[in-house]
Amino acid sequence: MRRPDAKVVLLGGASVGKTSLLRRYTERRFSDSVSTVGGAFYLKPWRALHLSLWDTAGREQFHGLGSMYCRGAAAVILTYDVMQPQSLVELEDRFLGLTDSASKDCLFIIAGNKVDLTEQGGEGDGHGPRGPRQVSREDAVALYKKILRYRMVDEKAAPAAEQMCFETSAKTGHNVDLLFETVFDMVVPMVLRQKAEEPVETVDITSQKPPKRTRSGCCT
Repeated sequence: MRRPDAKVVLLGGASVGKTSLLRRYTERRFSDSVSTVGGAFYLKPWRALHLSLWDTAGREQFHGLGSMYCRGAAAVILTYDVMQPQSLVELEDRFLGLTDSASKDCLFIIAGNKVDLTEQGGEGDGHGPRGPRQVSREDAVALYKKILRYRMVDEKAAPAAEQMCFETSAKTGHNVDLLFETVFDMVVPMVLRQKAEEPVETVDITSQKPPKRTRSGCCT
């Protein structure tokens, strides 16, 4: 299997729908009763690159693994449930620190899932109970700006908050393709630029000692 060129990681609490989002995108199907133990891995060809997608467990007992999965990540998708305010709070309190091991240029994306359960809903019909949303888009934008300050990134030099905050439904597929493919399109030029800046390995043939000759004239 080809070695991935870059890593994209999903972080978030249990039951926010990280696994469902990935399955909707990679397998075009939905299941609301899946739970990830540890982590799951997908390989996605995109443009000239191969990107690895990591689904992480949100349960407390697997929390420490998140830092390992984030190591060197080119992008982190922080996922919350639009009907559960605590799931957004946890992104800052529990999960943001795990991203310290990500690449210095790591992109951060905020994804609010389960928009089909809100009164506004999304594309299609989720056939579920609907109620007033509990987390506003403005709350997600505020978190994104906090992340920039945490990472000591100048807000003017970073992608606009409105561009990096999504509302999705793994159940109906609303904005799922847009979420992942926007991330991929932003990661590719970043990775290609990093590859171009890598020093080229060279061998100095002038420093190589000539082979010794034996009395028979053979080289050793």
